[in-house]
Amino acid sequence: MSARPARSREPLDALIARLVSLHPKKIDLSLGRIERLLGQLGNPQRRLPPVIHVAGTNGKGSTIAFLRAIMEAAALGVHVYTSPSLVRFHERIRLAHPGGGRLVDDDALADALATCERVNAGEPITAFEIGTAAAFLLFAGRPADALLLEVGLGGRLDATNVIERPAVTVITPISIDHTEHLGSTLADIAGEKAGILKRGVPAVVARQDVRALSVIERAAARLQAPLLVAGEHWTAHEEGGRLVFADEAGLLDLPRPRLLGRHQVENAGLAVAAMRATRAFDIPAAAYEAGMREVQWPARMQRLSSGRLVQKLPRGSELWLDGGHNVAGAVATAAAIVELEERVARPLVLVVGMLASKDAEGFLACFSDLARHVFAVPAPGEAARPAAEIAVAAARAGLAADVASNVEEALTRVAALELETSPRVLVTGSLYLAGEVLMRNGTPSA
Repeated sequence: MSARPARSREPLDALIARLVSLHPKKIDLSLGRIERLLGQLGNPQRRLPPVIHVAGTNGKGSTIAFLRAIMEAAALGVHVYTSPSLVRFHERIRLAHPGGGRLVDDDALADALATCERVNAGEPITAFEIGTAAAFLLFAGRPADALLLEVGLGGRLDATNVIERPAVTVITPISIDHTEHLGSTLADIAGEKAGILKRGVPAVVARQDVRALSVIERAAARLQAPLLVAGEHWTAHEEGGRLVFADEAGLLDLPRPRLLGRHQVENAGLAVAAMRATRAFDIPAAAYEAGMREVQWPARMQRLSSGRLVQKLPRGSELWLDGGHNVAGAVATAAAIVELEERVARPLVLVVGMLASKDAEGFLACFSDLARHVFAVPAPGEAARPAAEIAVAAARAGLAADVASNVEEALTRVAALELETSPRVLVTGSLYLAGEVLMRNGTPSA
């Protein structure tokens, strides 16, 4: 039988664009709309494999990447739902498949979205909510051993928080971000993240500020949810170029994670702790080892070694990409740069684009002792901060800065800088900018 011809991208892209317009607000946290639609769809969220539900400010995607690598190394079939996408919506939905998961194809995605649109019948709903409903439809219709589910924003009122009893909940490090939706204090934000905890379900938590941890502890006690906190119930650290994980069940001596940065050691440990917190999965030690070696997660301290943008830099330069966009993310990225500097020292040049809602000066201050120069560029989308404002913020943070019209221009202008050797260039500040860079460079985004 011949394969069905692929659906044209234009109708699918048009469908996604139309769904974006269904609600006057891009973000409107509520469970009422998603619960209504899921009920009309026959509640597919109740027909899912065991769920690992992940919330937090930074590290959610990386933690899920580690979980997927470990579980697929154990020959388990894994569905994955993450956000946002870097280049195409498809990246959000990965379906279990023998030999490793695959991104949803155009036809399956278009059919699921069209079904959700038809059943929704024009009722107000956000694009994330209808996309989540479509993902649950797809997951429920295909067998798998597990579903890795990333919270979109917050937790308590996020569209993913309709899973009645996950196998385990996970909270990555919490910091100040999205204050317009989650509250202005760390305690407020932690309360929203802790909203994914469920009665009696194990909760695995990364190292937290004491203000955030106290909120999580109270929520866990109220729900009688066993709490496993980094530094108290399990530890993960680098020793001799290896990752050493320890909990009450014993010790694992694992390869250092493939993903760059000391923060990835903690993300990897969080993933291991989550796997060991539930009896839903049987993971041999060899799968943990393979997961550390094989994990992949684009736009997180990713080196671009070839492509159209790489060719714009002076010979011998390095081009790195990181989607970090808040101060805590910048701290982690800066630490990863220091780690690179310890291996091979190079002058650092930043190319930065950010959303208007982010703390540009606080973000750039994290690089004040590292970067020689900043090129401010506009990030994609209407919510982007003007490049001129980013340059002003860089100057306030003590950094020399110029404005460029786009990433291509910024990279071309690097050659004119008076540097003693070929530089290390880092494009950062926005996942949307990271996606644009991957697309323009011709680098796969998933």
